[in-house]
Amino acid sequence: MSTSKVKTGQLWNKSKDDLMKQLGELKTELGQLRIQKITSSGSKLNRIHDLRKSIARVLTVVNLKQRQQLRLFYKNKKYLPLDLRPKQTRAIRRRLSPEEKSKVLEKTKKRSTHFPQRKYAVKAA
Repeated sequence: MSTSKVKTGQLWNKSKDDLMKQLGELKTELGQLRIQKITSSGSKLNRIHDLRKSIARVLTVVNLKQRQQLRLFYKNKKYLPLDLRPKQTRAIRRRLSPEEKSKVLEKTKKRSTHFPQRKYAVKAA
């Protein structure tokens, strides 16, 4: 099994199958270490900590790769899944889009053409 921490840079080049295989290995090793900790009270806490962090790194890379693929898939589609949309703030998300903002009702258009803003000339004193 592995003896050192997993480096994230090395994980990016691996395929999903390799990553899942490595994840399985790490999990089995973690299970074995937990059993050893219970049976023979050895100082395996550091190794357990490293393994848990390595598992987290592998899972992070798997999830980020999956999100990258989804972003490519939905790139030119009309709608984007909620978890891929920009978070922003609730107020910004509910704001009118520029297109919606520029729309004017027919009645308002007529009123502005028939009754335009009056222009006044100010006499210089």
